[in-house]
Amino acid sequence: MAALRTLLLVGLLLSARGQRAAQRRRPPPPQSALEKVAAQEGLSLHQLSGKWFLVSIASRCSYLAEHSHQLEATTVTVTVLEGQSLVINTFRKLDRMCWEIRQHYLSAQAPGHFVLKGHRKSSKVDVVVGEADPSSFIILYYQKGRSISVKLYSRTSLVSDAVMDKFEQRVRAVGLSEDVTYYFPTYGFCDSTDEFHVLDETKL
Repeated sequence: MAALRTLLLVGLLLSARGQRAAQRRRPPPPQSALEKVAAQEGLSLHQLSGKWFLVSIASRCSYLAEHSHQLEATTVTVTVLEGQSLVINTFRKLDRMCWEIRQHYLSAQAPGHFVLKGHRKSSKVDVVVGEADPSSFIILYYQKGRSISVKLYSRTSLVSDAVMDKFEQRVRAVGLSEDVTYYFPTYGFCDSTDEFHVLDETKL
């Protein structure tokens, strides 16, 4: 019996050592690109209220790559709620008809961070307000799973070279490139639509 107990004890010790060694060898999970992004400091969300034009987006989205020639002029209207969350109303054409898409960006724990809920838990999108000049431009980061995209919005449909340079620097900083950067038309905007062409995602 003593020999049996000794064998069992040795087996347990070896097993414990093996587990500890495996834990030491296991690398930490890779840091996501969004975790490296600093939100704009000192920004009052109410400064973001009003109308913005979508100028450009950088993303590895395969759908966007396949349909980049069909991009439509897009505007958004931002409304800030009391709970420091945002309601985003997007206006764009789909099949030549103007549509309005309503979304609710819920405030996250850190300033400048938001969560956009989807139909499924896996479709949740994390949003960070990056560099911004509320009178001129704003750069937003979106991450779904491990995939990140960067969007440039402007108060006007055209932006300066300096602003575009800032955007391109931000794009490269998260591992994206010009090959996956797309630019939106500067004409043909929708300012409103009727009640039959509204996609309301705020109730998800």
